[in-house]
Amino acid sequence: MRKIAGISGVLVAVFVLTAVLEPNFLTGYNLQNTLRWTGLFGIISIGAAFVIIAGGIDLSTGSVVGLIGVMVPLLLADQGWSVPVVLTAALGAALAIGLLHGALVTRLRLQPFVVTLCGLLIYRGLARWITGDQTQGFGMGFDGLRQLAIGRISVTASFGIPIPFLIMLVLAVLSALLLNRTVWGRYIKALGHNEEAARYSGINTRRMVVVAYVIAALTAALGGLLFALDVNSVQPAAQGGFYELYAIAAAVLGGCSLRGGEGSIAGVVIGAAVLRLLYNAINILGIPTQLEFAIIGAVILCGVAADEIVRRLAAARAARSAA
Repeated sequence: MRKIAGISGVLVAVFVLTAVLEPNFLTGYNLQNTLRWTGLFGIISIGAAFVIIAGGIDLSTGSVVGLIGVMVPLLLADQGWSVPVVLTAALGAALAIGLLHGALVTRLRLQPFVVTLCGLLIYRGLARWITGDQTQGFGMGFDGLRQLAIGRISVTASFGIPIPFLIMLVLAVLSALLLNRTVWGRYIKALGHNEEAARYSGINTRRMVVVAYVIAALTAALGGLLFALDVNSVQPAAQGGFYELYAIAAAVLGGCSLRGGEGSIAGVVIGAAVLRLLYNAINILGIPTQLEFAIIGAVILCGVAADEIVRRLAAARAARSAA
């Protein structure tokens, strides 16, 4: 709760400071746009958080976003497949990716970093190959489907709550219930704390690792679909580029420990909001956008450093109490 309170304070501080420096920040269009992108990046960050809490890492998120992002318009607009069939195919592809990652980590005992780094390269290459490296889009059709990404529920004449933000909130509630109110969620946290102890306690650790990677792949696929519907023009070589950094940064900033075993979905959502708010502040205040990745790197570094400092202070306090 202290971590959530801390990141919430950062969110409020950035919001107030940006609003004071640039009044146009508070316009309905800008706030609506910020919420939409928070929803899109929050979705993939939730999946990344499950893997991190389980003690792993997933570097393939952006490439999965790109692969699903080009596959959906290719099959819909170019091949003429029906919407239900295409969505089922995208779901199946994501499920296969998650199962593959989990199997390689648990059965072959490969390092998650290596497995997902290879996935990052493979899925990007597949996306470019199946499309001939050509830009994909939905054209002028599929307006109903595109409302999932560009639609909004009007609150006032100039402001509405974006549908992607609502999808993220629903996903966050379901994920929080899974993580905190089910035995599977407790198993995932126990796995991240100490895999060997969890295994000796009777937990099927291999199954829980696979579950974590499947969740990450499915949320990345959902994000890939929504990102593609949002931009309507998907470039295989660029779509989803570095999105894994956003997802990991949001999870770490939201309180997920890279050692595993710790994290909350609420913190991840707030972390994603902070990142998008920072990006919006960079643009609206006229700060060079080239600093975007420098800021993300600094955020991850600060999050990891803070986690390590807190861990050491807690260990020292426990040692003093024992003495």
